[in-house]
Amino acid sequence: MTRILIVEDNRNLAAGLKTNLACEGYDADIAGDGSTGLARARTGLYDLILLDLMLPAMDGFQVLSGLRESDDDTPVIILTARGDEEDKVRGLGIGADDYVTKPFGVRELMARIVAQLRRAPRQGSVANLEVDMPLGFGPIDVDPDTHTVTRSGVPVPLRPKEYDLLLSLLRRPDRVATRIELMQEVWGYHESVNSRTLDTHIAELRRKLEDDPANPRWILTVRKTGYRLNPEG
Repeated sequence: MTRILIVEDNRNLAAGLKTNLACEGYDADIAGDGSTGLARARTGLYDLILLDLMLPAMDGFQVLSGLRESDDDTPVIILTARGDEEDKVRGLGIGADDYVTKPFGVRELMARIVAQLRRAPRQGSVANLEVDMPLGFGPIDVDPDTHTVTRSGVPVPLRPKEYDLLLSLLRRPDRVATRIELMQEVWGYHESVNSRTLDTHIAELRRKLEDDPANPRWILTVRKTGYRLNPEG
């Protein structure tokens, strides 16, 4: 699951951001001051950081400078009430990837988060995982060289997006793939793509690959989160 660090001393705002991120399928942690934020950011556990500038102990500029000086390239979006051009130029110059002025719209912020994750996926993030297992499960075999799928030796015709979706599930066997991760990997999270599109493609995969699509054995639903490939059946 994509992990995001919120470095923000306003508890209500931080809690609201965490809730909104969870609704979009992200796992978020909160650091209430700059020094704690920098320490957590340096663990390398996060795919993106939301950073306030006016923080106790250490301000956002210092946090960002400390992060970049250690050659950490984690995408950073500054969230601040300081909208002066000078502050924006300074923040971007230090190494911020985006700058959002408070108050901001949640939908806009989510779009900016998706854009940053898509633009600069980190080494080892879920979007970059190599398939390190046999490509297949149960009676299903996948040949990435020819983009063919067989079921008990019989070819299964999959549409391009169905095939990409199957590969995304195969990249994380027995692990939950959130809805937003799948939409981002398969469709690039274009605004025309919604959850219904994902559900329809999952239903088609089940129809073509499962013995009983209504009671799937391999491609399982994780309620309110996403889907999981169960390689053991």
